[in-house]
Amino acid sequence: MQNLKQETIELIKRLPDNCSLEDIMYELYFKQKVKRGLKELKEGKVVSHEEVKKRMSKWLKSSGH
Repeated sequence: MQNLKQETIELIKRLPDNCSLEDIMYELYFKQKVKRGLKELKEGKVVSHEEVKKRMSKWLKSSGH
């Protein structure tokens, strides 16, 4: 497994030469969020689709929608 610095360098190398700093930051942010999500999934820290629907319904009712 590569270390974080090497992973970041490889990610930047794959981006187009004319990308902006904002593009680079977005890609790093996206990669970090995906890694965190996969880790949480592996640890069983997930919410089922049905539970999300229940929570959204409850939230919408309480907010007057």
